[in-house]
Amino acid sequence: MHQIKKFAMLLLALCAIGLPMAAMAEEAVPETTAADAMFTVNNTWMMVATFLVFIMHLGFATVETGLTRAKNTVNILFKNTMIVAIGLLTYALIGFALMYPGDTGWILGKFLGCGTLGLSCPEGGLTSAYNPGYTYWTDFLFQGMFAATAATIVSGAVAERVKLGPFLIFSTLYVALVYPFVGSWVWGGGWLAEKNFHDFAGSTLVHSVGGWGALAGIIALGPRLGKYVNGKVKAIMGHNMPLLTIGVFLLWLGWFGFNGGSVLSADPGAVSFVLVTTSLAAAAGIVGSMAASWIIQKEPDLTMVLNGCLAGLVGITAGADAVSVTASIIIGLVCGAVAVVSVMTLDRLKIDDPVGATTVHLVCGILGTLFVGVFSPDYSLGVQALGVLAYGAVCFPAALLIFFILKVTVGIRVSKEEELKGLDLGEHGMEAYHGFQFFTNV
Repeated sequence: MHQIKKFAMLLLALCAIGLPMAAMAEEAVPETTAADAMFTVNNTWMMVATFLVFIMHLGFATVETGLTRAKNTVNILFKNTMIVAIGLLTYALIGFALMYPGDTGWILGKFLGCGTLGLSCPEGGLTSAYNPGYTYWTDFLFQGMFAATAATIVSGAVAERVKLGPFLIFSTLYVALVYPFVGSWVWGGGWLAEKNFHDFAGSTLVHSVGGWGALAGIIALGPRLGKYVNGKVKAIMGHNMPLLTIGVFLLWLGWFGFNGGSVLSADPGAVSFVLVTTSLAAAAGIVGSMAASWIIQKEPDLTMVLNGCLAGLVGITAGADAVSVTASIIIGLVCGAVAVVSVMTLDRLKIDDPVGATTVHLVCGILGTLFVGVFSPDYSLGVQALGVLAYGAVCFPAALLIFFILKVTVGIRVSKEEELKGLDLGEHGMEAYHGFQFFTNV
């Protein structure tokens, strides 16, 4: 009992000493601590969002691989690996400066941006030039991942018949010059931003830019051998549905960073709302595409349903922060259903897109951008349409010009023999699935 009393007295003495010391420590805490903590939280969330967008490149690679033939797998994986490297390096060299020129880096009004080339980090990297909530380096890396995404979209559309070298040249020029040039019109504070054009995370600025490039590539290349025979459409099936499905779920996961990170802070209300509208649009896209494919094709098509998921995600990307939860479901349903009709229509027009990139990223990117003007009272449908037209008027001719110059100089399409044998052996001299390459026409 005596020891218990001594222990109790010791505790009381410690408390008596500790309380004043705690009070003194509390008084000594600088007033900036809360702001510093919020800065760290915001920056951490933006880095996590960057990681999620990065994993989308694996999703694009596996979707494209799954929807194409086994004999072209190495080529597809090689392209998707190179695009990430090209996107980040060109964005560091020139793209970031073109897209975010600051207040003094504009040429011809706010139409063409030209900031200090390379990475010119202010204040030791602790403050982003466009958002004080996170660092300059985080800002660059997050935006650089978006830049690489635009070029990745083109890869799937031109798969199975494009020469590797010319494709890499196109990707370099497109992501280094065209993407940041048009991106500055909105996210860089350019002329469309001044007109209150709204594209929250890039239905137009990223997805339709890639989609216009994809359409130009398809037109310049022509269809794959055996795709259209005697006026009829011949289905060329992808070789790996599990890989396709994995890829779509990776992309859905990555979209939490793509859209959630576009809040540009860790604001709990805004981020959680955007994640809800994003997910509901994806789910509705699945349902909409399932219904459309079941009605039109008389059976549910897995490839259509998975592309319907991506269609819903692309569609909501422009207005994930600005439309209601109900509107996000409607957008997903419409985009999912339209995706099925669009894929079939483009096929009838002999526009051979092996992965449906033109449908998902261009058609649904345009729809999503216009839906902002339909469902949000804060934005004008006319201004949204103007933005869509402006991007198409620049991106499609620019992509077509690059492909045309490459076509008449170095050529952009592999030989007939190489296409039949497969680009894995023709371009790389290796197989993705050793011992299975005897299926030369698969």
